[in-house]
Amino acid sequence: MNRLTKMLAVAGVLFLAVFLISLRFHPATSKVKTQDSNQVSVSKLPKEKKTKKKKVAKRPSYMRAVNWKKSSETKAYPDLTKYSNVWIQVSIAKQRVYIRNNKKRLYTMYATTGAKNSTPTGTYHIQAERGEFFYNAQSKEGAKYYVSWKDHGVYLFHTVPTNSQGQFIVKEAKKLGKKANSHGCVRLSVPDAKWIYTNIKEGTKVVIH
Repeated sequence: MNRLTKMLAVAGVLFLAVFLISLRFHPATSKVKTQDSNQVSVSKLPKEKKTKKKKVAKRPSYMRAVNWKKSSETKAYPDLTKYSNVWIQVSIAKQRVYIRNNKKRLYTMYATTGAKNSTPTGTYHIQAERGEFFYNAQSKEGAKYYVSWKDHGVYLFHTVPTNSQGQFIVKEAKKLGKKANSHGCVRLSVPDAKWIYTNIKEGTKVVIH
C-alpha cells in the first residue's frame, strides 16, 4: 500500500468517526419511547401545567373556634364604663352580634337568629325584662340569661336553648354562629349571654339588619 492509499484510508476512518458522533448527539434525532412504543420527538413533549394553590379563608385570630360553652373571642370582654355610646349590632347575614361604641367594634359574638327571617329587623332598645332562666312550653325550649329587646319578653338575647330542666340542647347549641335556626330570638354562647345579661343596660340601642 503506497503512501497516498494509506492517507486516504485514515481520512475515511476519521470522517466515519465524526459522522457517527454527530448522529449520536444531534438534537433533531433524539427520540423517546412512549408506553405504546410510538417514536416521539423530545422537542414535541407537552409542557407540564402549573396548578394554582387554592386560597383558604382564615378565621380571624381574635375569634375562637365556635364553642357554645366559651366566650366568642380570646380577649377579655370590654369594660363598658370606659365608653359613652355603646350599642348592639346584629347581622343576620353573618350570624354575628357586635358590641360597638359609636363606629368602633369592641367585641364580636357568634349568634343564631330566627329561621325563615323570623327575627325582626330595625332599631330597637333593651327593655326591662331580663332573668336567669325561662322555659316556653309551646316551643318546648328554654334558655338562660335572657334580655328583652322587643315586645317585652317576646324577642330576647339569651343562651343556646335548654330543655325544661335547664339542660342545654347540644344538637341545637352546635348550630351557633352557622345558620339562622331560632324562633326569632338571638341565641348566644353561655358566657356571651351572661355578659349581656350582666352588663348591657336598659335603653341600650339594638340595630338588627
